[in-house]
Amino acid sequence: MRTRLASFAAPLLALVVLATGAGPAQAAGYRYWSFWDLTGDAWTYATQGPASAHPGDGSVEGFRFAVSADSKDATQPRTAPSFEAVCGATPTKDDTKRVALVIDFGTPQDAAPGDTPPAPRTACAQVAPDATTADALASVAKPLRYNSAALLCAIGGYPHTGCGEQVDGPAATAKPAAAKDTGGSGPSVGLLAGVAAVLALGAAAIWQSRRRRGN
Repeated sequence: MRTRLASFAAPLLALVVLATGAGPAQAAGYRYWSFWDLTGDAWTYATQGPASAHPGDGSVEGFRFAVSADSKDATQPRTAPSFEAVCGATPTKDDTKRVALVIDFGTPQDAAPGDTPPAPRTACAQVAPDATTADALASVAKPLRYNSAALLCAIGGYPHTGCGEQVDGPAATAKPAAAKDTGGSGPSVGLLAGVAAVLALGAAAIWQSRRRRGN
């Protein structure tokens, strides 16, 4: 009976070890410029690219260079100044609009090896009423660099090379601490519950077998 119990429990024990010992796979990230709109005092990820967006007069637009897995965990600019703080000293002109731009070049951890990010800065772009965000950005932060798919690769010449390249391993700066998955370091509750249920059913089966033999 002990032999039968051991032979039954061994594969279940292996299942538990595999479930508890297997950590989450490290997700790759991408190093790129993300584009943001300021609504009130909060950044929201832009729903269209800077070459398609037509901000109104008084808008605040942001750009952040960082390593992110995708748009859901992209890192926003670290400051959210008001329009007045950026453009308050720029007088209005007929047939123009003013767009406040926040350009955050990221941290050394976001940079490619050997690169040093410039300090974040703001600028007030005064452009034609029908100008896009890309037009506004080009008026204050040249040179811009795009790839063949019209992806924004560099602002103010930074970074000098690369464009949305993949970065192995987790994007350490991509998520704020509050957004991290605290349950990813071990098996799910459902999986452990399932293993426990299998163990309980196995024990019950062995007890029934012993009971029938005793009878």
